[in-house]
Amino acid sequence: MSSSRHPVALRVERRVGRGGRLLGTVMALPLIDGIFPVLVLAGALTTWTGMLEVGLLVFGGSATVAVVLAEMDGGPREQATTVLLIGSLLIPLAVIEAALAPTIDSLVRTGVLERFAGIVIMAIAAQTASSRVSELLPRPAVIIGLGLLAGFDPAGATLVTAIDPWMVARAAGTAGIGVGFALAIALTSPWLRNAVDIDRFRFGSAIALGVLSLSVLGILPTTAPVALGVLAVTALLSFDPGNARERHSDYHPDEVDLTAAFSDGGASQGVAGDQRTDDGAAVDYEPDTERAPWL
Repeated sequence: MSSSRHPVALRVERRVGRGGRLLGTVMALPLIDGIFPVLVLAGALTTWTGMLEVGLLVFGGSATVAVVLAEMDGGPREQATTVLLIGSLLIPLAVIEAALAPTIDSLVRTGVLERFAGIVIMAIAAQTASSRVSELLPRPAVIIGLGLLAGFDPAGATLVTAIDPWMVARAAGTAGIGVGFALAIALTSPWLRNAVDIDRFRFGSAIALGVLSLSVLGILPTTAPVALGVLAVTALLSFDPGNARERHSDYHPDEVDLTAAFSDGGASQGVAGDQRTDDGAAVDYEPDTERAPWL
């Protein structure tokens, strides 16, 4: 069972198990649930700051951090190999969904889809913050499905075969940001396990997702990357490098001075005084100062 207590990771683990399968499923959830193409249509990737927000919060985020630091076995090299393998599948799938986004746009009224995109991100934020809420709210795929039904407009349906290279490049870059984030966590996992408070980062990431949803809904009318700023503050507050140094430097030397023991045959380590034999009788012990010439 999930040792990170992350609600999203816990829900996914019940179905796919732990390790690389869990990390791959968590990182692919935006593609599986249909959140990513909706964000593409909502214009969330039009700026580089938007790409960072979606890459770090949607593809990366607290669930990825929790799985890498608390659920995966092996050293940094094994974990990094797993992340790169996941990325080799994740990025092409993101490109394919971005290429299909214009076709989806012709079937659905974009305004309705944008509102449901904001609602589904808000739902993910609530599920990230609380396990009880995670059990009550429907899955993001259900909310996206309702949005597709509400905005369905078959009158203007067309199969768009022309691929926008800039949109595809932004989609690949956004997924690559998420993979790079997971790779950085994997490579530094032995140190970050002691330096990062996972629960504190999870709660802060939920707030950042909530801010991102307000931006998508237009309730927060600003072009400033507020969600990215909230994520940066969250990372700072959940980071405690002193704790990592304390745990990694916890060293207790042997009470016996091995250098002196080998130099004088252990004479300096002997203690004259009352010693006891195996049967408990007290004897006087004097260190032996006569040693072989080679000692």
